[in-house]
Amino acid sequence: MIAGIVLAAGLSRRMGRAKLLLPLAGRPVIRLSVERVLASGVAPVLVVTGVEHAALAEAVAGLPVELVGNPHPESGQSSSIRAGVAALPRAAEAVLIALGDQPYLPAPVIPALLGERERTRRSIVAPRYRDGRGNPVLFGRELFSELLEITGDRGARAVVERDERRVALVDFDFPMPGDLDTPEDYDGLQARGNTV
Repeated sequence: MIAGIVLAAGLSRRMGRAKLLLPLAGRPVIRLSVERVLASGVAPVLVVTGVEHAALAEAVAGLPVELVGNPHPESGQSSSIRAGVAALPRAAEAVLIALGDQPYLPAPVIPALLGERERTRRSIVAPRYRDGRGNPVLFGRELFSELLEITGDRGARAVVERDERRVALVDFDFPMPGDLDTPEDYDGLQARGNTV
């Protein structure tokens, strides 16, 4: 079983409002992001929420996901990863960690990561876009204990960078998918629409 975690507990400081609830193509950003993960076939999918828990629950209502509360979202992205990993079912052999603010993740990305894990059995499988490494990232069960120890707002980057020999990179010939941090990012996503 390969599970998914969608990080959705951020405080949206740079946006100035709850960015994951903003509409894109008539649906909340978080719903689009979660639907991309679900479409890849990973299951179960856990959505880690913070202060906007009730509104996010409403935004993903009807989708086959489990909501996991992060009691300390102010502690940064690592706290959300820890909350999600701690809630994974015992049978999970790996987890895909995705960003809730990346609603237009191209459809080929997650299947390619899953295929590379199956082929190489590496502990970490990450995408490399034209402009560098990005998200989402796949972690094997053998790294769950490391993920439970991370701190700060760098997410799981320290785990990925600890030993390059356990990382498989999948190259994609397109730029890193846009995420949503600022009003300018939102304008760009609205203008672009779902073109990938």
